[in-house]
This record gives sequence, structure tokens and C-alpha cells, in this order.
Amino acid sequence: MKDRKLTAAEMGRISPEEYRSRNASGTVVVLDNVRSAYNVGSAFRSADAFGAGRVYLCGICAVPPSAEIHKTALGAEDAVPWRHFASTLEAVESLKAEGYTVVAVEQTENSVKLAAAGVAPTAAASTKNAFIFGNEVEGVGQEVVDACDFSLEIPQHGTKHSLNVSVTVGIVLFAFSACPSVIGN
Repeated sequence: MKDRKLTAAEMGRISPEEYRSRNASGTVVVLDNVRSAYNVGSAFRSADAFGAGRVYLCGICAVPPSAEIHKTALGAEDAVPWRHFASTLEAVESLKAEGYTVVAVEQTENSVKLAAAGVAPTAAASTKNAFIFGNEVEGVGQEVVDACDFSLEIPQHGTKHSLNVSVTVGIVLFAFSACPSVIGN
């Protein structure tokens, strides 16, 4: 055998109870009117994989329990604490009151580019970050972008300038878990 796959036990997987009882990270995933339950489930799974402390589901957003969320979350919705807010602006206000840096993941006039790990970061990451991810049609709402501390953009080089929201969640969470100062020019 050239390269044996690891078993779940060898990877040190923890139970949902252990996940919830450990000290939560300072990262919050905020979904702004994400209607697809499959995308919500995938966001939960990425939040779990990269150790996010919480997921906030805002506005018209699928919430657990849901067969569709469970299908893509694979139980992560039972591990990562979550809360529903009537509006994303309500969530932003709550996060700011708790001392979070609130970041819209969106393409804007002044968005900061997500850089490769270790490439000339221009801003130090906060230890308490909330990343807002927009819905499948319009992205993060303009009023929400206006309420955020800044916007973060994933550089793209093809003919399309958008990614599926669940892919975007994975990229941003991976980048910040691997190197918290990955904001570049």
C-alpha cells in the first residue's frame, strides 16, 4: 500500500458535544438570506471543519432541522452552535456590540483582496471576526455592506466573477484558519 487512508479515530474526530463545549473560536459565519438549504448545510460543514465558533442564519434562510441541510452538513449542524436573526443588520449590530470585526465577503469599490497565506498582509486580522456571506442571487445586501467594517474579496481570474456561496465560505474560513493575516492588496 503506497499511502494508507487514515481512519476517523486516527484523525482525532471529536463528538458534537465536545465541539460545543470547547472554547469557541472568534470566528462567526453569517449567512445573509441564503435560501438554499444545501448551501446552508455546506456552510455548517465548513464552519465545523475550520473550527468556527458560531453560524448566524439571517432573514430568509434555511434553518435546522432540515433534511436538505443535514444531507450536506453531515451532522455539523448539531455541532456548531447557530442562531437565527430576523435580519442580517440585527446580527451585525449584535456582533459589533460584542467587539467583532464584521467583514462583508463581497466585491466592492474598496474591497480588500484575500491574499495567499503569507503574502504581504496589509491589515492584521482581529481575533474576533464575523464574515458575512451573501445569497445566491444578489450577494450581501448593500445596507449590510454599508454596516460592515470592510469588505473582503476573493480574487478571480476567469470569465465569471462569482463563486457558489458554500465554496466562498470554505475558501475564507480556510484562509483565516491557516494564516489569520491573509488580507493583501
